[in-house]
Amino acid sequence: MHTVELKYPVEATGETFTNLTMRRSKIKDRLLVAKMKTASDEEKEIRLFANLCEVEPKVIEELDEADYSNLQKVYLGFFNSEGMSQEPSSSSRK
Repeated sequence: MHTVELKYPVEATGETFTNLTMRRSKIKDRLLVAKMKTASDEEKEIRLFANLCEVEPKVIEELDEADYSNLQKVYLGFFNSEGMSQEPSSSSRK
């Protein structure tokens, strides 16, 4: 899991969000968005990020582009060689 501090907090679903915590994606997350046949790639990514951050898609839709870009970087970072290692880093252990 990785927490992203929002440079531009958003108000959505009756709450103010100053950060979002994204968990690592599972195959079931990918399958969920794959079923969205008529949705655009952008809509699928928004839904995926909402699931991974455990918020409503409206929260993701309200993000500033800079904050959204940071979420994309975190998501892609889960796939780098360090993120794919067998042994979790000490910062990811509970």
